[in-house]
Amino acid sequence: MDVVLGIDTGTTATKAVTAGPGGEVRARAGVHYPLSVPAPGRAELDPGALGAAAVRALTDVARQARDRGDRVVAVSLSAFLHGLVAMDAGGRPLGPLITWADGRAAAQCDAIAAAGHARELQARTGTPVHPMSPLAKLAWWRDTQPATLHDTPRWGGAKETVLGVLAGGPALVDLSIASGTGLYDIHRRRWDPTALEIAGVRAGQLAEVVATTHRLTLRPDVAAAAGLPPATPLIVGAADGPLANLGAGATAPGAAAVSLGTSGAIRTAVRAPAVDRAGRLFCYALTEDRWVIGGAVNNAGSVVRWAGQALTGRPGEQMPTDADLRDAALLAEAGGVPAGSDGLICLPYLLGERAPWWRSGLRGAYLGLRREHGRGHLVRAAVEGVCQQLALVRDTCTDEGVTITEVRATGGALASPVWASVLAATLDLPVAVADTAGGTALGACLLGWYALGALPDLDRAAELVGTAEPTRPDPDAAALYRRRRPLVERAAFAVTDLLSELDRP
Repeated sequence: MDVVLGIDTGTTATKAVTAGPGGEVRARAGVHYPLSVPAPGRAELDPGALGAAAVRALTDVARQARDRGDRVVAVSLSAFLHGLVAMDAGGRPLGPLITWADGRAAAQCDAIAAAGHARELQARTGTPVHPMSPLAKLAWWRDTQPATLHDTPRWGGAKETVLGVLAGGPALVDLSIASGTGLYDIHRRRWDPTALEIAGVRAGQLAEVVATTHRLTLRPDVAAAAGLPPATPLIVGAADGPLANLGAGATAPGAAAVSLGTSGAIRTAVRAPAVDRAGRLFCYALTEDRWVIGGAVNNAGSVVRWAGQALTGRPGEQMPTDADLRDAALLAEAGGVPAGSDGLICLPYLLGERAPWWRSGLRGAYLGLRREHGRGHLVRAAVEGVCQQLALVRDTCTDEGVTITEVRATGGALASPVWASVLAATLDLPVAVADTAGGTALGACLLGWYALGALPDLDRAAELVGTAEPTRPDPDAAALYRRRRPLVERAAFAVTDLLSELDRP
């Protein structure tokens, strides 16, 4: 079978799959690498590890394809948004890559907002002013190391890093990644002059923006190492968020994709850039005529993982040493707690928060603790807090006239029936888990087939993705969560100042 090979460069792992023109996943591989936290609030990656992981994953899954008798006809790329790394003139990284989870630019975001620029920048670029964005990260460089900012030949992110390793050649980045930088005018399709001035960089220091279907070729040495023909096409591809919609089969109007892993997100597709008037949603490109709007939340599976570290170790208790098994045991315990956690609310902001408020300084809290609350209540309340946050993003979409009627979900957290049932009840919609292990990498494959002309449109590509039987919302739980949701928002705003005081020496 002819297959496209999709590579997804993530924050802690690079995954690769092959898929035929019917969307069936034929082979898969993964390479993990560590996220470095050199100081509180910082989160970095070794860009060399990203390039090496891409080559290794490519080589591994290409070998599997050969063993099956399949022929790789193209490679297509996905990468995480909002990364920033300094590069030399040849595109080689000069230091660590700062990831979306890095919060060092909080003061710069406050200054941009105080100057009255935040709302207008979000309206033009589709990216909220938040420490995650390359705009904010560059402003941090401007304030702390202005000479380095000015003299660095190029600035890029994860996609530019991987493209440099796999293709070499001119400095290119796809429209999808560019639309998430906070530096690109998504309406005029150019680097935004005001954003560049605030960031302190020149357009010449950034890559040329090309369509997500733009075609290059693999470097001959990379192709040879993977056992592929030297002229194998390389599709530049898109960002992981929009491709997750495609990989989940959620590209039609009214369909939303929910990702639930370490972090989470809810996104729905629209035909043209659609900017939230209140600055609560992002808008990123999938292709030139297909975009996604929605929001990401910083805290999802990471909250249960935290609970596995903080709430275990009772005297005589034998909990699994494997983190995934420990998470499963805690979630099973939470499954015995009724909806609403017997009056307990969790604000799960262990890593600050993004949508819909974009407040990096938020902190977590439990409200309503009583003596009868046990560990299962604490874990269930955390799951409910995460899902309520996603529901708040969905409500924001509704406020903007974008109705969501169908949810397709992906992510390791959804292996737990607790996550699936709580998500369905908070959204008050059936949640169908995409019936594939390909995820975002499958989205890259489908975009590759579309770029090659084998699929007539993205909706046809999305129709190829099947789902398991949906989890339907419990009506009583849905009504309870709907009543509680305004309390979550009120509580988050009410404790903000108090929690900020706790951070002061």
